[in-house]
Amino acid sequence: MAAGVKIEKLSFSYTTDKQVLKEVSLEINPGEKLGIIGRSGAGKSTLLLHLNGILNGSGHISIDGIKVEKRSLYQVRKKVGLVFQNPDDQLFNPTVEEDVAFGPLNFGLSCEETKKRVRDALRAMNLEGMEKSVSHHLSLGERKRVALATVLAMQPEVIAFDEPFSSLDPEMVVQLIDIIQKLDATLIVVSQSLLPMLACCSRLAVIRDGVIVADGTTREIVTNRELMKSSGMDLSFYRELFRDYF
Repeated sequence: MAAGVKIEKLSFSYTTDKQVLKEVSLEINPGEKLGIIGRSGAGKSTLLLHLNGILNGSGHISIDGIKVEKRSLYQVRKKVGLVFQNPDDQLFNPTVEEDVAFGPLNFGLSCEETKKRVRDALRAMNLEGMEKSVSHHLSLGERKRVALATVLAMQPEVIAFDEPFSSLDPEMVVQLIDIIQKLDATLIVVSQSLLPMLACCSRLAVIRDGVIVADGTTREIVTNRELMKSSGMDLSFYRELFRDYF
């Protein structure tokens, strides 16, 4: 299942003298794969943290018609899963199995149902046989897959990724793209790794200094060279480089 997301005039400040988000509005349809791109510090990660109420700015956010607010957080957090950039922020139990089981158990699922969800999530992430492994002894790529498995075990209707491709070798990037393409959920992906975004997102929104300055199909956005250059993401260098080698 997948849920729609509606963000209306969202503004947020960490300090009184600087707004990080400025009246951001976005609507994401159920099952859509949206990428959010922009320079470091543009407000991408801050936006994601509002989706399940970790941060709370002014404006309105709704998930599947449910307003994100203090009294609805239990419902919202069952629907929205966040995959953090650093998997160590998400893994804190002794073993892989316990990390993946934590969410379902915390939401009151039975031991039998939890075990099934753990098996399914680990299978989806190609982590079978690693149930008893210590999460923090795994490679970065493996820890990222465990972190995603902790989210998949919750069977959320919306999954938000914060820089999922950072620090991964090319083979792992390809594996992660394949996983993301197959996910049956509404996806919101924040990344500065533009080439993987082309492979897994059908729509892109560009954020600059806390403002959404463009929103369209992936092709429309990345072929607008003036927009990409002004947002610090010009791909022409890669085009010229590939032309020289291929």
